[in-house]
Amino acid sequence: MQQPARYLITSALPYANGPKHIGHLAGAYLPADIYVRYLRSAGRDVVFVCGSDEHGAAITMQAMKEKTTPREIVDKYHALLKSNMADLGISFDIYHRTSDPLHHETAREFFQSLNDRGLLEKKSTEQFYDEQTETFLADRYIMGTCPVCGYDGAYGDQCEKCGTSLSPEQLIQPRSTLSGAPPVKKSTTHWYLPLDKYETFLREWILEKHGGDWKANVVGQCKSWLDAGLQPRAVTRDLDWGVRLPEGLPGSEGKVLYVWFDAPIGYISATKQWAADHQKDWQPYWNSPDTKLVHFIGKDNIVFHCIIFPVMLSLKGHILPDNVPSNEFMNLEGDKMSTSRGWSIEMDEYIRDFVHTENGGPMMVDALRYYLTAIAPETKDSEFTWKGFQDALNSELVAIFGNFVNRTFVLMHKLCQGKVPALHPSCLDDADKAMFAAMKETAGQVSSGIEQYRFRDALFDVIDLARKGNRYMQEKEPWILAKKLEQNDATEEEKKIAREKIDNCLHTCLQLTANLAILMNPFLPNTARSMCRMMKVVEKMLDWENAGKPKLLSVGYSLRAPELLFRKMEDSEVLIQLEKLKAKSEALQQQKNMNEQTTTETTQPAHTALKPEIVFDDFAKIDLRTGTIVSAEKVEKADKLLKLEVDLGFEKRTIVSGIAQHVNPTEIVGKQVIVVANLAPRKMRGIESNGMILMAEDAQDKLHFVSADAAAGNGSTVS
Repeated sequence: MQQPARYLITSALPYANGPKHIGHLAGAYLPADIYVRYLRSAGRDVVFVCGSDEHGAAITMQAMKEKTTPREIVDKYHALLKSNMADLGISFDIYHRTSDPLHHETAREFFQSLNDRGLLEKKSTEQFYDEQTETFLADRYIMGTCPVCGYDGAYGDQCEKCGTSLSPEQLIQPRSTLSGAPPVKKSTTHWYLPLDKYETFLREWILEKHGGDWKANVVGQCKSWLDAGLQPRAVTRDLDWGVRLPEGLPGSEGKVLYVWFDAPIGYISATKQWAADHQKDWQPYWNSPDTKLVHFIGKDNIVFHCIIFPVMLSLKGHILPDNVPSNEFMNLEGDKMSTSRGWSIEMDEYIRDFVHTENGGPMMVDALRYYLTAIAPETKDSEFTWKGFQDALNSELVAIFGNFVNRTFVLMHKLCQGKVPALHPSCLDDADKAMFAAMKETAGQVSSGIEQYRFRDALFDVIDLARKGNRYMQEKEPWILAKKLEQNDATEEEKKIAREKIDNCLHTCLQLTANLAILMNPFLPNTARSMCRMMKVVEKMLDWENAGKPKLLSVGYSLRAPELLFRKMEDSEVLIQLEKLKAKSEALQQQKNMNEQTTTETTQPAHTALKPEIVFDDFAKIDLRTGTIVSAEKVEKADKLLKLEVDLGFEKRTIVSGIAQHVNPTEIVGKQVIVVANLAPRKMRGIESNGMILMAEDAQDKLHFVSADAAAGNGSTVS
């Protein structure tokens, strides 16, 4: 296959509404950086773009939470994210931002181009509206009771307690987070991308063209979406914060581009800014078929990067991604990683604890990069544990990789006067030849693994080569051979052979060290640079064309004294991090509970709003009767339902009532209640319910029975 003329690599734009954790790093940024560093070392023309996603409801919600403005929020977290990525060695060519004027201009032009050509649809729909604040409500501006678990603090897009994805229409008793008032439906006009018109194109492009070379999880999720049928998707919304629609467009007042539409265009605006900064032409990177475009993302972004954005790109005449390597999720210590729940290791947190410290620095950056790559969720969810991190650092980086390099340099200084010894062909044996062959073979394996986005396998091949080096050195035992040189009874020939074997062993180990620096460079760049410094070579040696070569260090060349590439992690450090994680999670949960209580007290209306007015004839249709509960039992597999047997005097009725969380079944037997006796029968959990019990709900959402005077017998009419 012909090599592309250029590469454009993107990582998903992180939301600038807070710090990001190491799961994000492992998902979309570290794999991309490994790939890009490899391409650069191979001399490819590559541009690596990313930036902060700074629009959408999440930004305005965070501004409300921190009692500040959206602009101050994005400025704060853009700076933090950019700094964190740099500290952890993510080598973007540009880290842009979607609040930049160039991005607004680019996104607006993209929208206008599609709209002018009739490729967008404009239609009116009813959406939730807060009459008190005169605001159309985004999903996150609506709260209510989750229909699945009953949690009262569910948002209009997701219940954060049970994790169920929701829509505002599914919430029970929805309320605006702005005023606390129940929202109403109001007509509004928006522009839509008619995805349903491009199902055939997407099927051919994804399933037929890329079905065999993209990851199975990516293809599977795309197929699921396509099989379910695509629907038009709004590209605008009613918000104050975002990319304004083009001026003069009828109906555009008060509307911005939907964040899912404007955010991926950020890749294009970032490329434009990079090109302007470097006096380059940005267009070949987005318009030339000789460009290979690769999106690195997490699995929650698959639909946007494989279905929606490709439709947008094709309509605009841009190239489509050659691949979208998506990772699954990384869990933490047995649970889902979540910043909001405090169950996470923030990038900034790791940097403070392990990088900007006396015993940390670049080596601990590489330690994290190593472990995250070794456990990368490439095909399924994986799990970060502090014990696993310690084992990877101590048992692999220190005991295998670092140990081999250190022993090689120590013995070279002790036995070869600190210089690269000569290689003596007459003394080369099968073990020596096998080691040189392993260098060449491993270079090919690592290259293939990285090119195919199998970074875990490629990293394993590098560490396995170091493992082979340790085994080779142990079998050769140059320290034992050195004793032969000091033996008075040894002949000159025996000493000559011993000397040549020592030279061959350490020459081989030093050439292997140079190769390890090249092969490890995409994964652990700080370590590779440290090794170059020890070998007194320029970083040009790290070019991939040198990988697998047997003669990288010149005979007789003096090398520096060894430096420890990594340090061990103590058990006490693991314990500190585990205790810190637990304490942070508990503190955030307590704060969240307090906030929810305050929110409920301040946003819950004092009284439920009255329902629409009715006339007497409407009320007269309801037949209310007194009755006595004679039995009550919970309905199987239904937390909220009770099966009641109610004596109405003239007959007994079975009534299923959703009051199980408010009353004790054994305590309500004999209770007189009021029943809607002429309600049409309804089956609930397979039980036919013939009536409804009247209940009253207090300010704390607790239900209470409504009852008549005890003198009224069962079956009495209530009027």
